[in-house]
Amino acid sequence: MVPWGALNHLYKGLATIVIALIALQYLFGSVLENRRTTDTAESLIAQYNRYRNHNISKPRFYQGAPISIEKTNNNSILISTILNYNKSQATNNNSSNLTQFNENPSAIPNCPIVSPDLEGPIQVNKTISKINELEAQFGSWLQPGGAYAPTNCVSQSVVAVIVPYRDRAENLLLFLAHMHPFLKKQQLDYAIYIIEQDGTGPFNRAMLMNVGFTEALKHRQYQCFIFHDVDLLPEDDRNLYNCPEQPRHMSVAVDIFKYRLPYQTLFGGVCALTRDQFISVNGFSNMFWGWGGEDDDMSNRVIYHNYHISRYPVNIARYTMLTHHKQKANPKRYETLVEGKKRYSQDGLNSLKYTLKQTKFNLLYTWVLVELHAPS
Repeated sequence: MVPWGALNHLYKGLATIVIALIALQYLFGSVLENRRTTDTAESLIAQYNRYRNHNISKPRFYQGAPISIEKTNNNSILISTILNYNKSQATNNNSSNLTQFNENPSAIPNCPIVSPDLEGPIQVNKTISKINELEAQFGSWLQPGGAYAPTNCVSQSVVAVIVPYRDRAENLLLFLAHMHPFLKKQQLDYAIYIIEQDGTGPFNRAMLMNVGFTEALKHRQYQCFIFHDVDLLPEDDRNLYNCPEQPRHMSVAVDIFKYRLPYQTLFGGVCALTRDQFISVNGFSNMFWGWGGEDDDMSNRVIYHNYHISRYPVNIARYTMLTHHKQKANPKRYETLVEGKKRYSQDGLNSLKYTLKQTKFNLLYTWVLVELHAPS
């Protein structure tokens, strides 16, 4: 039988331990609560400071931030290819993206990576609307420059959609009519840039995308870029227009190819890269004048710099291709492609030459007219 005195000492010891645990819980709880309060305040202050120099003569997203292209370390971390779509994978994307501007700063929640507004397969409407009809349709929620951001949550993806363009007026109207509702449902903070090549010389799609990247970063420090042909329309809104940890080929299954991927290294049509990834590979080559070759060169650059090409499965990454006149093929595209590896460090963003003719912030898009100059 245990003596009463020993039990008394045991109870006192247990009581002391319980009191100490309660005190520690209270202490750490206060510290964590203060830290949360500080983080929220700092976040709001940082958000305000980012936009306090906002120029009311420019669109809401305009910041006038300069770009500087610097050489970066090419030894990127290797991460496995994304082969399947699911929400748990999507929640890991875009952790470093900027937050949107809120005119009434308050502790509003972050938008989920996967929007609750998604429907899955969607209909592609090929009925052409007039530009003023689209402006009337989207004018209640679009901002000048073709920009939108959710009002009830902070988007976790701040995206510039870069569209190289020339002489595709009907395609452009269908593109705008389809893409704005599509991107809005994904709760993205985005703007659409139409980069038009001036003159009648050979079209240089890749160079225009380099221009779009450069000009967009003068307006805002975007962290995600979608490079998008004007004649491709997505058929499923679960095809998320954000940037994963690896460069993503978006237009995997196109109707004219019977919804099959033509070859494994394809990186043309629509692709997504982060700002850092695009700078790391030195952007697109500027050497491809006329149709063909530039997307395969970009695929080679991505793989050369130790990235993987990620994709959603074919039942989600489906696209309709709009009818258009075929461009004249580049007769030297294969030769230029084969020699591309020798030029990765000299041919791209750091050799880009163009004259900016005009920038206009239309309601449906930011229009950038440029004259391209062949690299010396």
